[in-house]
Amino acid sequence: MEQHQHSHSDGIYTCPMHPEETGKKGDKCPKCGMDLVPVSDENASKVEVKLHTEPQTIEAGTSAKLTFAFQENNKHVPLDISHEMKVHLMIVDENLSWFRHIHPEEQADGSYTIAETFPNGGKYILFSDFKPQGAASVVDKKEIIVKGSSDSKADFSTKLVSVVDGYTVTLENGKDLKTNRSQALEISVVKDGKKLTESDIQPYLAATAHIAMVSKENKDFLHIHPISDDRFPIYAETHIKKTGTYRIWVEFQTNGKVHTADFTVDVAEGEKNAHDDGHHGHHEH
Repeated sequence: MEQHQHSHSDGIYTCPMHPEETGKKGDKCPKCGMDLVPVSDENASKVEVKLHTEPQTIEAGTSAKLTFAFQENNKHVPLDISHEMKVHLMIVDENLSWFRHIHPEEQADGSYTIAETFPNGGKYILFSDFKPQGAASVVDKKEIIVKGSSDSKADFSTKLVSVVDGYTVTLENGKDLKTNRSQALEISVVKDGKKLTESDIQPYLAATAHIAMVSKENKDFLHIHPISDDRFPIYAETHIKKTGTYRIWVEFQTNGKVHTADFTVDVAEGEKNAHDDGHHGHHEH
């Protein structure tokens, strides 16, 4: 599992062999078992993310060009490929009713661009997930305002079953998510009465699936990649730091088509356990 951190280096530990694996003091690398070491100021990413939109004022229903520059000292920073792409851009609207996971393309000048059409007016939050060469992965958060009317409605009632393209996708343990512990996301998939196994799902961007979680309150963000499990075709482990309501999007691929299931969960306060105080999942942003 990949683990994503802010660019801020305080309290971040990383694996000497696998710098993309990050956590807290006392954690071990999930890939090789080595103790994580503090990220030095020299190794910490100081990348500044700049966003330019064209047109400057974006109108709902009209295509807009988004240009991202990942820079240090006003120079473009080279990025590593992570899960087949250099930049994963995830966009949600303020009501968390609309979600996109897209990939800006690298340009000759070192910037990354993509076109997107926003369906409604209002505020949108853009999370760009990238990995500067030789440094840990970073997630940057930006907000933009789109002009136009909005018929987008906020619905944060609990939703643990999502039907998409004939697939019934269920977050089986969605009522038991808590903070202060490492925990699983157990997701079943049924099609035409048949329970799918992991072998029925095609890899998508070098993972069984991609999972994004965004909190209702502060728009905290987790990007999670599942690991294999015999019981569930989509199974991941994470560590949720804050209580509250979260929207979850699960992208998985079958027969060359990507399907996006969505859930809404309430995360309760878990008991603080000194034994499980380490970082086992993905940091929030």
